[in-house]
Amino acid sequence: MTGPAEFRVVVPAPADGGTRGRVGRLSLPHGIVETPAFMPVGTNAAVKALHPDDLRAVGASIVLANTYHLSLRPGHERIARLGGLHRFMSWDRPILTDSGGFQVVSLGDLRTIDEDGVTFRSHLDGSVHRLTPESAVEIQEALGADVAVALDQPVPPASTDARSVADATARTHRWAVRCLAAHRRPDQALFGVIQGGLDPELRLESARTIADLPFDGLNIGGLAGDETLEERNAVLDVVVPLLAGDPRPRYLMGLGSPLDIVDAVDRGVDLFDSVLPARVARNGQLWVPGGRLNMKNAEFQDDPRPVQEDCPCILCRGFSRAYLAHLFRARELLAYRLATCHNLTFTLEFMARIRRSLEAGTFPVDVPGLRARAPRMGRHASVAKSA
Repeated sequence: MTGPAEFRVVVPAPADGGTRGRVGRLSLPHGIVETPAFMPVGTNAAVKALHPDDLRAVGASIVLANTYHLSLRPGHERIARLGGLHRFMSWDRPILTDSGGFQVVSLGDLRTIDEDGVTFRSHLDGSVHRLTPESAVEIQEALGADVAVALDQPVPPASTDARSVADATARTHRWAVRCLAAHRRPDQALFGVIQGGLDPELRLESARTIADLPFDGLNIGGLAGDETLEERNAVLDVVVPLLAGDPRPRYLMGLGSPLDIVDAVDRGVDLFDSVLPARVARNGQLWVPGGRLNMKNAEFQDDPRPVQEDCPCILCRGFSRAYLAHLFRARELLAYRLATCHNLTFTLEFMARIRRSLEAGTFPVDVPGLRARAPRMGRHASVAKSA
């Protein structure tokens, strides 16, 4: 590696333009991430209900932790004193921390935004805090993740007026320059964020502006929110072709349903994150090829079969649908661990199948999984609820 992040395209998009999907390899200080890749979300330095060994078993090569939540509790200074985020959460593979921008700007009446940054009240105790581009970088450097993200100002793309979208986009550009100036840690990559709502001209302007800056990766932000699938795809069809000659990875923030991921990979996106697989698992929703199973339905109480016959996860290898249905009804904590392991195994194996189909030149037709009735859900994190 010549820097904190090195991205190499292993299988480029085909020349015939049948897809913009590609296979890549992102080398980071704590390991290699084969792309397209999905990052499970560990909001509070833990993917809910899972041990780090569970994350390795499901196939996670990188996880995302939340700058906003960790800065409030237990505090980034404490994590730094205890040896950094990797040691703190006993995870020896790559970590990406988001900037905290999404959580802060979603606080509504609890925050005010000005040119210098954001003043907000903690959703935990109401205490007043200040986040600026410089402090967002400082927090992430203290946490010590492999990848930090520049502070941006996302807005709900479909329900925000044009003037507000333009103002937030321009502010994101100014904050990006300040984040780069503040970033000092040589063993940590810094990704910039492209904004612009649903306006194609704003998206083009933002893509050009952020791509012209010396970031290690390019995030496509402000999507996976209140836009339609068609609106999201239209934005990707504007942004990604502009980045066709750019050597850096492309990361669409907050997208988690498998069919939506297929659409985004087809348009040339490399990285994804979402709380969705883990969150719906804790509600008893188990993903299987062709759809999903609601383990709270009575039909599963006497079902001796595994959730998915060919799944290698800890749930499917050892337990029946009936047992999991019982655990949910009894509110046993084991239900959350087993269900989350299954959904993340399903999601990460789905990503592996995408990579194999891209390598074989059969993408997107030959992608087994949720092709029939996959959920299409947008960003589902709220500031008061963690992943």
